[in-house]
Amino acid sequence: MPPRSSRCLVSIDGPETFAKAFGVSRETANKLATYHQLAGQWQKAINLVAPSTLPDLWQRHFADSAQLAALVPDAARRHVDLGSGGGFPGLVVAIMLADRPGFRTTLIDSDQRKTAFLREVARRTRIAVEIVCGRIENAETQARLTAVDVVTARALAPLDKLLTWAAPLFGADTVGLFPKGRGARQELADAQVNWRFEYRTHQSLTESEACVVEVRHLFPAKEA
Repeated sequence: MPPRSSRCLVSIDGPETFAKAFGVSRETANKLATYHQLAGQWQKAINLVAPSTLPDLWQRHFADSAQLAALVPDAARRHVDLGSGGGFPGLVVAIMLADRPGFRTTLIDSDQRKTAFLREVARRTRIAVEIVCGRIENAETQARLTAVDVVTARALAPLDKLLTWAAPLFGADTVGLFPKGRGARQELADAQVNWRFEYRTHQSLTESEACVVEVRHLFPAKEA
């Protein structure tokens, strides 16, 4: 699948290069530096990320998540991140857009240890987020949510399954932003068996064979 853009890949190794690449304030970069420090401490007890990627946390996780912030529509105010895990991409997006008036992020994960970590990062960085500990597919979890402006998820499930979980959150103007690897073309084809939606792909800023799949106007194929 050809990328939508041919922008060069970024190379991020710390708060300074992050701030320069993404045009954020020193305050935002410092919040991510605090996040980075906490992730290194908590990783010893909780598998927040694959251990092999920990030395490249700024590139592999912070930058890869941060690129979604630029794709969030200007009018968006309500954001839900599915399967947040260590906070990627949801908590990073929340930090990136913390100065947007009225913007609010909900992070959902079923692992109590990981949601405890998310709460600690939110507390230390003073980022106002809602954190829900529960399974995405449970009626109890979904009952707490309504249609939102933006849905994100990263490294959680194939697109077809992601759309099943995200569908209850989709309204007429909802945007789904889902980072995908080299299998994106096949995932899109598989998802189109069960779902009808409009999509576009955005070249990943961190991996040459990856992209961000942007989904709009989602509804089940049987309703077509």
